[in-house]
Amino acid sequence: MGWFWHALAIAGAMTWEILWALILGFVLSAVVQAVVRRATVIRLLGNDSPRAISAATGLGMASSSCSYAAVALARSLFRKGADFTAAMAFEIASTNLVIELGILLALLMGWQFTAAEFVGGPIMIVLIAVLYRVFLRRRLVADALRQADRAVAGSMEGHAAMDMSIGGDGSFWRRLGSARGFTAVSHIFVMEWAAIWRDIAVGLLVTGALAAWVPMDFWESFFLTDHPVLAGLWGPIVGPIVAVVSFVCSIGNVPLAAVLWNGGISFGGVVSFIFADLIILPIINIYRKYYGWRTALFVTGTFYVTMVAAGYAVELIFGALGLVPEERNAQVIEPHISWNYTTWLNLAFLVPAAALVVRFLTTGGLPMLRMMGGSPQDSGEQAHRH
Repeated sequence: MGWFWHALAIAGAMTWEILWALILGFVLSAVVQAVVRRATVIRLLGNDSPRAISAATGLGMASSSCSYAAVALARSLFRKGADFTAAMAFEIASTNLVIELGILLALLMGWQFTAAEFVGGPIMIVLIAVLYRVFLRRRLVADALRQADRAVAGSMEGHAAMDMSIGGDGSFWRRLGSARGFTAVSHIFVMEWAAIWRDIAVGLLVTGALAAWVPMDFWESFFLTDHPVLAGLWGPIVGPIVAVVSFVCSIGNVPLAAVLWNGGISFGGVVSFIFADLIILPIINIYRKYYGWRTALFVTGTFYVTMVAAGYAVELIFGALGLVPEERNAQVIEPHISWNYTTWLNLAFLVPAAALVVRFLTTGGLPMLRMMGGSPQDSGEQAHRH
């Protein structure tokens, strides 16, 4: 059983390495979400104009990083009047352009990958807007809306329906520093962790297994590292496919991206792999439930094409600027924990995390937690009361 424990030990060591970064990312995300009201999002996304797509991107960056919640929220926005293209742009930004993803990429893989995320994501969104303007037919949108209005359950419906933002007058800091602001941040912080912990856990376990069990020469052969030109062409094509079959979504795929980068996947391939959290098999099935098979296939196909294209664009741009890292030394942590800066950072960030959890528990958070996967109506009403 040594191989099994080795895989678990690597997963545990990586969890410890990234813990403080995850806490920081979720705190910052909770702060932003606490001041962005859902009604504002719907009002700004009424068409597919450049202004609406830009608003969808910005508001998505301030939203949940959970892929399942993002997909559910995009359907909710679409049903309430948001343009379908804008809803899809919001969905992409809310999982691939969020704070916590950027922090984790910088920590495990280097700042170049964080920069690539924030360059490739807008490229993908622009390409989606163009493709949908050309190929998306009104009849398909009408069919999708009819299916969406049937309200077939997907996943994380309750979490997507919750709007815990702070209302009222006053400056950003005054509202955030109030008792209601502290409560809102604590509720969003804990709910985000509850929504995403499975993705993170699965991602770390898969990463530990692949790092411990799969020899590096397999990855080097699979990613065609002996043929640099072919490797550059192959990486963005195969990156999303690896993501689809690995079932790892949201920020849980970053540790696995580190393994793939060390194994020889191209720089653009890493980008397309990370963006593919929205076309893994369980989410494709949710698209089918939400919008019907035709729209599900259209969304999946266009997402895949634009992920590949964004990967190629990032490869060319960063290659021309000399920003593609020459060494493949992403942190896939061997099993050990020592008293270093990571340990001190983890201990420091666990203090505010504990304070937020206590605030959550003492302000009626548990009933909301039980509603995360349930009825959108009940969850929305409960969030409104708090």
